[in-house]
Formats: sequence, structure tokens, C-alpha cells
Amino acid sequence: MTTTARTDRARAAATTRDASVSIEINNESGIDVDEHAFQRLSTFALDQLHVHPDAELGIVFVDEAAIEQLHLQWMDEPGPTDVLSFPMDELRPGTEAHQTPAGLLGDIVVCPQVAISQAETAGHPPLEEMLLLTTHGLLHLLGFDHAEPDEEKEMFSLQREILLGFTLAERSR
Repeated sequence: MTTTARTDRARAAATTRDASVSIEINNESGIDVDEHAFQRLSTFALDQLHVHPDAELGIVFVDEAAIEQLHLQWMDEPGPTDVLSFPMDELRPGTEAHQTPAGLLGDIVVCPQVAISQAETAGHPPLEEMLLLTTHGLLHLLGFDHAEPDEEKEMFSLQREILLGFTLAERSR
């Protein structure tokens, strides 16, 4: 299927997705974030990955001190990071014929302060960076990784495809 065909299908799917998907967003960062944009992105990405609409996802925005503590506690690495993922039911992406079962995807923890700094360095808006990090975290919840070159290629390609499709869907809203 061509990228254009996938994007057209994605745009249509984003407007017809079952609204029962549960996405809980908590902003504990002290920085304003567009929670609706993250709700729309997550719904779009879950649809693209054929995740059951009754799956549950949490997104938490935290400050640098909180992400640094989590980074040390769970990854044994000092210093703040941009995003961490905490999978629950170890769900995997489905297919058009077979969605994943309903379940708890887990939590994505994003640090807007780190994202803002990275966005400045990359020369794009902070929201774009935080949407990228959320997509990245969601892919980790679904079992994707980038430890090996072939895994990285697959994950980052899918990440780009989801973000491109989401951007196009947003423009046509």
C-alpha cells in the first residue's frame, strides 16, 4: 500500500474511531500542554496500530525532577530524559483482520521541559516534539524498540508514518 493510500485510510479512520478508547492525561509538569492534541494523536495512533478501542492508556506530563527520579529508578541512568514508557499488559499491534485484545497499554511519561529544549535545538515547535515523544512512547508500550539497527529502522519509520498521517488528518479537521 502506498504512503498516500495509508494516509488517506488513516485520515478516514481518525474521524470514525470508536470513542470508547480510554486515554487518561495528567499534567503535573507546571507547563501548559494541549491535552486535546495528545488525545487526538493517541486515538489516531491506536487506530493505525489496530489496538482494540477498549484499551487503556495513560499519558503523564512531569517536571525535570520527577522524570530524573523515574529515569534513575527504572533505567538506572542519572539525569532527566524526555520520555519513559511503562507497559502493563504487553499488548502488541494488531492487524486489520485482528485487533489486539482490550487491555491496559500502560503509561507514557513525558517531560515538557526537556522536550522544549530539544525542540529549540531541532528548530521545530515544542508541541511537535512532545507529539513525537508521545508517539515514541506509545510504540514502546506496544513492544517496539530501537536497540538494534533493524529495530530502530522499523520503529522510527512507523513513528514517522504515524506522525505524518496525524498531521495530515489534523489539517483536514
